[in-house]
Amino acid sequence: MSASSERRERERAQRHQMIIRTARELAEAEGWEAVTTRRLAERVEYSQPVLYSHFKGKDAIVGAVALDGFGELAEHLRRARLAATGPALRAVGAAYLEFAIARPALYQAMFVLPTDLAFASDETPAPMRACFDEFVSCFPADDERGGLAAEVTWSALHGMAVLSAGGRIPGVWQQERLDLLVSRFAVDQAAPPLA
Repeated sequence: MSASSERRERERAQRHQMIIRTARELAEAEGWEAVTTRRLAERVEYSQPVLYSHFKGKDAIVGAVALDGFGELAEHLRRARLAATGPALRAVGAAYLEFAIARPALYQAMFVLPTDLAFASDETPAPMRACFDEFVSCFPADDERGGLAAEVTWSALHGMAVLSAGGRIPGVWQQERLDLLVSRFAVDQAAPPLA
């Protein structure tokens, strides 16, 4: 590859990341309704055709933002699990809820808005698998139902996050809900780190 080709590829990758970052910033400031290809094109100072050369439309942009979010969430969960002094599941669950509260627009992109990101399939991207693996690692490695317990736990946490954010259940009881969930699923000690 020539130096000019490498430079063009590098510039394209930077432009791609700038579009993702700008979409996320706009969503965090004004909500996802405000994120349109026209507004993004204005903000990044490129034409809409340039934007469409990177993404097919808003759903693809949301998917790219979500994928970045899964990478952040996986790292956040991993740090919490490794620092756990009690049940790893409690630490991971608390970190999950903290993430959802601290980054509502990002969480919405990851779990609420339409994307073409596939869970539980051969096409599941690595950052999404890494998130799930953090939940699985909270259960004994020899537990043949560890994956199922991880799914149920994640589902319950997601429900708590969405219902609390929407004002459907009082946020003041979030820790008690987490304690109840952990009491039903957690093992007595922190799980060992993933290899």
